[in-house]
Amino acid sequence: MSSATSTRQAETVERVFAAGLAELREVGHEALTVRSVAARAGVSPATAYTYLASKNHLFAELFWRHLAETPAVEETGSRVERVQAAVRGLTTRIAEEPALAAAVTPALLGSDADVERLRLRIGAEFAARFEAALGEGAAEAEREALLLAFSGALLQAGMGLMTYDEMADRLAPVVAVIVGKE
Repeated sequence: MSSATSTRQAETVERVFAAGLAELREVGHEALTVRSVAARAGVSPATAYTYLASKNHLFAELFWRHLAETPAVEETGSRVERVQAAVRGLTTRIAEEPALAAAVTPALLGSDADVERLRLRIGAEFAARFEAALGEGAAEAEREALLLAFSGALLQAGMGLMTYDEMADRLAPVVAVIVGKE
């Protein structure tokens, strides 16, 4: 494959994902189709399906990309404060794209292999953020409890039981209990 071909493919992929986010923002996750994304991107549906297994795959990929752009937590303050800042940074980032937040919860619950791969990457990103905030010497139980609490809160927010903006405030005391007072 030539460099020009790979550059063209990369541009097509980026166009498809940009169109997917624009379409999601405009029509919502239930009305969005891969065909409508393809039309917005100016590519054939077959081309879009080359890069997307399903609309759930699109939502998971868009969420992963959005999450990966979240700045890392600063290494200041106590362990509790650093983890609380990491949680706040992640939840603030998620709340910035409400249509994507609404789409990703049901998407990540699917069994599509491409979604499963992204679900693992997303979980690993959460784990890495918490690991960095905890610092050296964190107990495995602390990391696991943080991941379970954060994942549960994401699910509750996705179900409408709280907003993504409320999530960090509700998780702050939970983080303090899990990480402990210093």
